[in-house]
Amino acid sequence: MVVKIGIIKCGNIGMSPVVDLALDERADRKDIAVRVLGSGAKMDPESVEEVTKKMVEEVKPDFIIYIGPNPGAPGPKKAREILSESGIPAVIIGDAPGLRVKDEMEQQGLGYIIIKCDPMIGARREFLDPVEMALFNSDVLRVLAGTGALRVVQEAIDKMIDAVKEGKEIELPKIVINEQKAVEAMEFTNPYAKAKAMAAFVIAEKVGDVDVKGCFMTKEAEKYIPIVASAHEMIRYAAKLVDEARELEKANDSVSRKPHHPEGKRLNKKALMEKPE
Repeated sequence: MVVKIGIIKCGNIGMSPVVDLALDERADRKDIAVRVLGSGAKMDPESVEEVTKKMVEEVKPDFIIYIGPNPGAPGPKKAREILSESGIPAVIIGDAPGLRVKDEMEQQGLGYIIIKCDPMIGARREFLDPVEMALFNSDVLRVLAGTGALRVVQEAIDKMIDAVKEGKEIELPKIVINEQKAVEAMEFTNPYAKAKAMAAFVIAEKVGDVDVKGCFMTKEAEKYIPIVASAHEMIRYAAKLVDEARELEKANDSVSRKPHHPEGKRLNKKALMEKPE
């Protein structure tokens, strides 16, 4: 059986570019077909409504993943309304502001995955250009991958795929990813590696608070420019901590790897030269 997965990307968070790729890292899975629709950087209600309706009415997948910033904003709110009424199982993946509407999402019959270490970017025109945007997101992605947050998301979606294949009702995830949940998924062997990953997660989480201060709470340019710049320095060092954590695991020959089998099963290994089982 081939499970048809619909992914809607409106706006961008750090997880957005890889949420589909993490399900089929070598492009050899035979049990899934993924279709992605998006509205680019925009997440206004009109743009979001267009792609969400197209996914529901034309693609008609077995389940839908909506991913983007702030699930409580007007655009994502419109998507939630459409998905709630669609009859198709759906999950909202978002950043920390989504915590404010997680109960509302549950009442709408939607699943959710809130990633607390996926921070808002420093979106001030004097500071943020395409290069800075790309560098910030690459650092966020390293934190998501290296702390285990990415694996939590991937495994939650894989469980939904398994349910469809087995003919069972999909149990929609209701997950808030904090530092403990992330590092547990990463199965660190070296306690110092685990500590560095936890530190990276918490720093990334605080980056969002600093950027909110710089983007929305401070009016004077001479004040908000160094604020958002400092947030980007924070995420850069969080990414460095993740690299240090992985190097410690490499030195122990204990990096946790969980590749997909072509039939969709999750395999497992630690020693570099052993075969995954």
